[in-house]
Amino acid sequence: MTWGTAEGRQGVTADRRRSRRGQGELEAQVLSALREAGGPATAGWVQERLGGDLAYTTVVTILTRLLAKGAVTRERAGRSFAWTPVSDEADLAARKMRKVLDAGGDRQAVLASFVTGLGPEDGRLLRELLGEDLLGEDPPGVDLPGEDLPADD
Repeated sequence: MTWGTAEGRQGVTADRRRSRRGQGELEAQVLSALREAGGPATAGWVQERLGGDLAYTTVVTILTRLLAKGAVTRERAGRSFAWTPVSDEADLAARKMRKVLDAGGDRQAVLASFVTGLGPEDGRLLRELLGEDLLGEDPPGVDLPGEDLPADD
């Protein structure tokens, strides 16, 4: 690869694009590392746990974004901070789902679209979680999957 030419610069750009992580992937990796810590952990510890590929400042930026989203807390640890995840992965996923739901215009339409897109097993699980007496019949225009599956007893 020639660095001084446009071709060389394009090669570097293409390599960077290929190695770029998906949206939220770094946050997920940082949260996973924090959960493994079993208690408060510093950004330096997280950086080491992730293999040192990320700059310390990048890890701090990700942790600060997670703090703003309510996914982590921090406490003073000398001149730095120790970070702790607020919740487990299931709770974090549920928070994301609620955020998407809150951003949608028509809550009923968003929920109906989500529910009708579930597979039969997930539909049955949702029915169990909600309780047949709470849900009763399907809302108008919504056919909740999994109604015909046998219940696990």
